[in-house]
Amino acid sequence: MDLQPILENELVRIRPLRNSDLESLYNVAKDPKIWEQHPCKRYLRAEFEQFFIESIESKGALIIFDKKTDQIIGSSRFKKVEGFSNGVEIGWTFLDRKYWGGKYNKTVKDLMIAHAFNYVDNILFYVDKDNIRSQKAVENIGGKKIVASEYGKLPETTPNNLTFIIRKPNRE
Repeated sequence: MDLQPILENELVRIRPLRNSDLESLYNVAKDPKIWEQHPCKRYLRAEFEQFFIESIESKGALIIFDKKTDQIIGSSRFKKVEGFSNGVEIGWTFLDRKYWGGKYNKTVKDLMIAHAFNYVDNILFYVDKDNIRSQKAVENIGGKKIVASEYGKLPETTPNNLTFIIRKPNRE
């Protein structure tokens, strides 16, 4: 699977994250309200830079543009899921608060999910148990909370994470 595709529709353009995106993406990420339900504090420059380095090294990070304004509005990431049959993870997503509560998160995830379903049958999301906003966002795009007993052994994650899945429609 191509973990860094170029995807777009009428609202957004998504492309691989580049080293040159650091400053522009930090200008979005430095808003503390974005991170208030996250266990991390990526609005702090040092913490964001570590996150950015990890994103680049993941070779699955994407940057998101508002197609109308050509402004960077956030980022997301694909990650291969080791130990889980036929799956990929989508995560590490954040958007500028101006794009919350509307169609942008859904359209970004719809594009990423459609791309992933060309290659895999399962998409996983890991969300901190205290991050109610992100849990609702995943549920709004069709994510179902799962436990190991439903799907066998799940990939390792932290004890604070909940696991959500979206399964490819018409899966045999």
